[in-house]
Amino acid sequence: MSTTALRARRARGKGAGLGLLAWLLGIAFFLPIAWMALTSFHSETDAATNPPSFAAALTLDGYREFFGAGGGASPWPALINSTVASVASTLLVLLLAFPAAYALSINRVRKWTDVLFFFLSTKMLPAVAGLLPIYLFAKNAGMLDNIWLLVILYTSMNLPIAVWMMQSFLAEIPVAVIEAARVDGARLPTVLARVVAPIALPGIAATALICFIFSWNELLFARVLTGVVAETAPVFLTGFITSQGLFLAKVCAASLVISLPVLAAGFAAQDKLVQGLSLGAVK
Repeated sequence: MSTTALRARRARGKGAGLGLLAWLLGIAFFLPIAWMALTSFHSETDAATNPPSFAAALTLDGYREFFGAGGGASPWPALINSTVASVASTLLVLLLAFPAAYALSINRVRKWTDVLFFFLSTKMLPAVAGLLPIYLFAKNAGMLDNIWLLVILYTSMNLPIAVWMMQSFLAEIPVAVIEAARVDGARLPTVLARVVAPIALPGIAATALICFIFSWNELLFARVLTGVVAETAPVFLTGFITSQGLFLAKVCAASLVISLPVLAAGFAAQDKLVQGLSLGAVK
């Protein structure tokens, strides 16, 4: 066997091994979701058995109870609150992070590395350390149990991450394209909207998806700062966990329903997400 053929054979074997490893890792990550989905279709008695019964009868009782068929609270206000807080904060983050990233990557300001470090340093403080001051501020301002307070908080929490991500994306844009637009007479708003944004669309989509996921899954501030009016979906989910009775199937059903918007958003933007996370800008 020639050396070239031997190398090709080794390369195919290595590729097959990496492919098998990727499949195994994918299955390992998918198993908990599949387990949760299967448990959600069991009765509470079957869901609580140990070891679990795979051949147990399937039922929709968990979903009926989640949607209030048994006389419980309706999840729709909480789902709507989560949607408003997540979408509104994500849009605000993009509007603020995009020009900031442009100033830090293309039309760089002085000491731009110090600015990036400052953004990063804001994430070094544990969230629980700022919980009491924020609670006191919200109480004195009369903003407790207000969905717009969560919008402001989620925007401030996700803005540093968005600036860091988008700065790395915009840094890959060829400067010659922007200079050509300026020569043609395009001003800064036109350059941002018609030149930079279309090229950086994969990075913008990846940033938006990550900010949306962080906002949708946030529990600590929503748990402390909201009550009934501005209750979000994760807070509503914790209400099913009690010290008495069986609740596993209902919690699994609720978790699956609450996870669907994130899964749907990720599936819809999967091509842009892959390009964005791999710095898929024009070279």
